[in-house]
Amino acid sequence: MERFICIHGHFYQPPRENPWLEFLEIQDSAYPYHDWNERINAECYAPNTAARILNNKNLIRKIFNNYSRISFNFGPTLLDWLETSDPEVYEQIIKADRDSRRHFSGHGSAIAQAYNHMIMPLASSRDKLTQVRWGIEDFRYRFGRDPEGMWLPETAVDLETLDILAQEGIKFTILSPYQAQRVRAIDDVWQEVGPAGIDSTMPYLLRLPETGREINIFFYNGPISQAVAFEKLLSNGEHFAQRLMSGFSNRSDRPELVHIATDGETYGHHHRHGEMALAYALDFIERHKLARITNYGEFLALFPPTHEVEIKEQTAWSCAHGVDRWQNDCGCRTGMHEGWTQAWRAPLRKALNWLRDAITPEYEKHAGRLFKDPWAARDAYISLVLDRSPENRERFLAEHVIHPLDASERVIALSLLEIQRHAMLMFTSCGWFFDDVSGIETIQVLQYARRVIQLAGNILAIPLEPQFLEMLAQAKSNDPRYQDGVYIYHHIITPAMVDLTNVGGHFAIISLFENFSRISRIRCYEVERLDNYTTEAGSTKFTIGKIRVTSLVTMDSTILYYCAIYFAVHNVSCSIQEFSDEQHYQQLRVKAIDAFERADFHKVIQLMDHYFENGSFLSLKELFRDRLRSILSKILNSTLEDIEAEYKQIYHHNATLMRFLRDLKIPLPQALLCAADLNLNAELRHAFAEEELDIEHINTLFNEARMLDIKLDDVSLGYVLKANMEKTAQKLYSDPMNLTLLSNLDTMTGLTHELPFEIDLWKIQNIYYRLLHDFYPYLQRKAEQGDKNTLVWVKMFIALGEKLHMQISK
Repeated sequence: MERFICIHGHFYQPPRENPWLEFLEIQDSAYPYHDWNERINAECYAPNTAARILNNKNLIRKIFNNYSRISFNFGPTLLDWLETSDPEVYEQIIKADRDSRRHFSGHGSAIAQAYNHMIMPLASSRDKLTQVRWGIEDFRYRFGRDPEGMWLPETAVDLETLDILAQEGIKFTILSPYQAQRVRAIDDVWQEVGPAGIDSTMPYLLRLPETGREINIFFYNGPISQAVAFEKLLSNGEHFAQRLMSGFSNRSDRPELVHIATDGETYGHHHRHGEMALAYALDFIERHKLARITNYGEFLALFPPTHEVEIKEQTAWSCAHGVDRWQNDCGCRTGMHEGWTQAWRAPLRKALNWLRDAITPEYEKHAGRLFKDPWAARDAYISLVLDRSPENRERFLAEHVIHPLDASERVIALSLLEIQRHAMLMFTSCGWFFDDVSGIETIQVLQYARRVIQLAGNILAIPLEPQFLEMLAQAKSNDPRYQDGVYIYHHIITPAMVDLTNVGGHFAIISLFENFSRISRIRCYEVERLDNYTTEAGSTKFTIGKIRVTSLVTMDSTILYYCAIYFAVHNVSCSIQEFSDEQHYQQLRVKAIDAFERADFHKVIQLMDHYFENGSFLSLKELFRDRLRSILSKILNSTLEDIEAEYKQIYHHNATLMRFLRDLKIPLPQALLCAADLNLNAELRHAFAEEELDIEHINTLFNEARMLDIKLDDVSLGYVLKANMEKTAQKLYSDPMNLTLLSNLDTMTGLTHELPFEIDLWKIQNIYYRLLHDFYPYLQRKAEQGDKNTLVWVKMFIALGEKLHMQISK
């Protein structure tokens, strides 16, 4: 009997980008990371590109790209984020699929996903088709080939969805064993599937009765998948391997496939070091020849189905009540909030369904005047979402419009397609999955709905908001602070909205602190500077100008003029409005510049009030969140440097007195402790950032902190040292024979063993491993031939490897 093993990971995060900026803003709940995508990437997606396999001495024997040996799918919106936010990890994922084709008879391990994790049985027929087509096109764009399989979000399934998969050329999908209804040998007698589920060790053929099409289904091993996800099986890689092997039958005379499917985040995020257990299990199985590692495409090609199946429609892997978790208070929830109900789910679903259905005929009517086929244009719009370059935009429009469009028609055409994109994004499954309508996932889908309403108001001139809010009012929050969906809509969603004037105001305020080029990019907007005057008097700054702001998504554009003044600290006043009269603007420009140059700042404010009577008035608070943080950091830097200098003087002036008091066991005054805390942490940060560490000075600082019982700022100190080490390691990889760099990295790594806190050496170990394989063998041979300089390098390199817990010899 031939034995095969396949492990599938469903890697996915809900889209978190601000719909108006197409950018993921800072999320404080993910601290110390910028946002949750970045955090989970650090804990899961990146580690799986370079998973450690340890020897019996806990040294790193091998670094292994797990994606090259498992089956996997990534949510398209997550891959879009990875492509720009961590290109190295993104490329390793793409490369893993290329590598897997060599391992698995030409069959890549990556499979596609329905685009934005919509619950397909609850979607309209048109949305199902577009979700599949967008998922396929996104896959082609990234992996350079057609997908063989497709992951259905939450494995939620119905026959119409499967028929669309088959129609679009998808060969297989993966379901839970409990989603099978009946099974038989092909053209034999049907048998009901029992409570234990279906035999998961073979693929099944599913015939689609309405169209005569066929698709193959793999039903994953439920008990082992459950153990991986929820029963701490990943605490030991060898136990994981043995549990996988237990899925084989000793009585079968046919080839068997033991395969599991879980959220990919299980390997590292949900279970720390889960990626190591996965790598070890795969390596253990291969080294001991227990079974052959495969993927679904290869196994299906080798062993086509001998049995067929009928499924239970309207079911999913994470709801015991079919697909009610995404439309009703079925009882499925996280369990983190005792006594909370999910009665809000039904009115949320009703409101969003109504919004989708209300815009559909309007879309058909207006898009029908511009596009040859409005729905074909929507299906093809993914190509423009993936590449918004001017050349690609022109190609797309030329292919789909009825006649050449003027500027206003272009805005309408692109806005109509954006309405449709956001009308699908608002059904992303996470909006219903958790416990309350006030959760960040539900807020995200409501932001998409708000974008639909905004664009429809601008382009279609239809008042969608009143009826939408009437339905949303029935979505009651369990948290009294948030009341209901309407409160959330008004107090959280609407304040997050952005329009061209907001972007212009952002530009105006930032230009007080930074120099912009004539044409600048602010997230998904372009700002062209048509006129500008900026000056300062002491700490007070002033700017006035005229700009053109253009959305790079809809091509909507306007000309604005602005005036802004900064009085120091956080006091910024900015006025902005649409440009209509050159003479009006020039009058303001002359008068405002004259008033500022005479230091009559009160007059400047009066002029702003007078000339911008129909405009918007902004302060620092209106800046987009990330830039607000960066500007506040700039504002604070000089203040902090002054404070740091003063505290340094206080500390050095009183250091001996503090030691004397500590020796007498007399409590130190709080003021002196604060001075010592600030100074010692600051000096350590500066010391950790030096290219060549002064270990003696660092030890002196540590001893001082220990003597005075000062708490070290582990997070910032660790960040500075890690960044310095990674930069040095990168330089060393580019210049491997540089003994100074090698020595500096060795010193830094040695220091990490003496610190009272842990430093993440992951990237440094990865670079060392590449050096070990790319350069070390040649240099080792050279050293053995008597080259003294190379011998020094080899000895130092081996010493560094020992500090990095690497196995050097085979």
